[in-house]
Amino acid sequence: MATGIRDKVAIIGMGCTRFGERWEDGAEELMVEAFTECIDDAGIDPKEIEAAWLGTCIDEINVGKAAVPLSTTLRLPFIPVTRVENYCASGTESFRGAVYAVASGAYDIALAMGVEKLKDTGYGGLPSGGSSSGSFIWLWWPNLTAPGSFAQLASAYAAKYGVPMEDLKRAMAQVSVKSHENGAVNPKAHLRKRVSIEQVMAAPIIAYPLGLFDCCGVSDGAACAIVTTVERAKDMGIKNPVTVKALQLALSSGEEMAFNEWDGDHFITTDKCSAKAYEEAGIKNPREEISMMEVHDCFSITELVTCEDLHISERGQAWKDILDGFYNSDGKVPCQIDGGLKCFGHPIGASGLRMLYEMYLQLLGRAGERQLENPRYGLTHNLGGFPAQNVCAISIIGLLD
Repeated sequence: MATGIRDKVAIIGMGCTRFGERWEDGAEELMVEAFTECIDDAGIDPKEIEAAWLGTCIDEINVGKAAVPLSTTLRLPFIPVTRVENYCASGTESFRGAVYAVASGAYDIALAMGVEKLKDTGYGGLPSGGSSSGSFIWLWWPNLTAPGSFAQLASAYAAKYGVPMEDLKRAMAQVSVKSHENGAVNPKAHLRKRVSIEQVMAAPIIAYPLGLFDCCGVSDGAACAIVTTVERAKDMGIKNPVTVKALQLALSSGEEMAFNEWDGDHFITTDKCSAKAYEEAGIKNPREEISMMEVHDCFSITELVTCEDLHISERGQAWKDILDGFYNSDGKVPCQIDGGLKCFGHPIGASGLRMLYEMYLQLLGRAGERQLENPRYGLTHNLGGFPAQNVCAISIIGLLD
C-alpha cells in the first residue's frame, strides 16, 4: 500500500542565482552559479551525487531535448542524468524525480536542477507566448495569449461572486504591491522597486482587467537542490533536516474544456492537487497550519484564485483576505515572501526550485531581512498552461518533526 513521500527525503543543500537579464551569462554559467552555492551548502563532494535531473522548457539549451548540458557543464562523472519538461512545473518536476529516486532506495544522493535563458530566445510573453518554434500555440491555440486567457479568469471570478470590478482590481493591485514590497529586500530578485496601489491601478491595461503590474516578467535564472535520505542527513550531522512532506502533481483531464459545471473562475487541478498534498503531509487545516507560500503568480488574478484553490481562503473571499493583509509578510500566511514571479520574473525551468529555495531558507532561519518567525510548513505551487488546460505541481516542506 502506498504510504506517500512524507519525511522520507531530506534537502541537504540548495542554490539559486540572481534572476534577471543575464545577457553576459549563458545557461551553463547560471547552472554553475546555482550549483556552486548548492554544493557548498550541502558540504559534500560532487562525486557523491549518484543521479541528476534537469528541468528546462524552452529551446535555448535543449540540445536534442537531452540532459547532456547538465552533465557536461557540471562534469558529472558518467552518472544517469534525465531531462524533464512539464510547462511551468518543469523545475518542480526535476525535484520530484530526484526525491522519488532517493525515496525508492535507488540512490542515496540526487541532484535537481532547473534553468532557463528566456531573454536570449526572444520570448516576450505577450504576443503568442511560444518559443521560437511556437508550434503548440500556432497549431492548438491560435490567437490565444496568456494575458487574454487569464484576464477571462478575472472576469469569470468577478461575475461568479458578484465582486465589483473596481474592488477586484484593487485586490489584484495589492497582490503586486505586497510582492514588490517583499522583493525590494531580496538581492536575488530581478525587480526590486516598491510600488503603490495607485501606481498599479493607473498602469496601462494589457488585457482588461489586467494592467501592466498584474503581469510577471521574463528573466533568466537557475536553482537547484541536493537531496538524500533522512538517515543519511542525520549521519552527516544535520540534527533537524528540512524534509519533503508532500509532493503532488495534477494535470487537466480535458474536463475543463468540455461542457460541465466549471465556469472558468478557478483551477480544478490546484483544488484537487492541494487536497492530495495536505493528506500526504498530514495537514488538516491549511489556513492554520501552512506558515508561508510561494505560488504561481504569473498574473495577480492567478495568485488570488490560487489562495482559494489551496483552501487557505474560502471561495469568493480571497480578495477580501488580500486587502486585509492576510497574505502580507506580517500577515497570517505570507505569500511570495521572496517577491514571487512578479519580482523574479519567470525563467520557466527554474521557478519551481527558486520557490523551494525560499522556503528552505526560511525554515533554516537564513532569509535575512525577509525572515519569518518560526515557520513550520512551506508550500510551493506551480501552474503551467492556461485555465482550461494546465498542469499543477505542489510541494510542502518543513523541518523534521
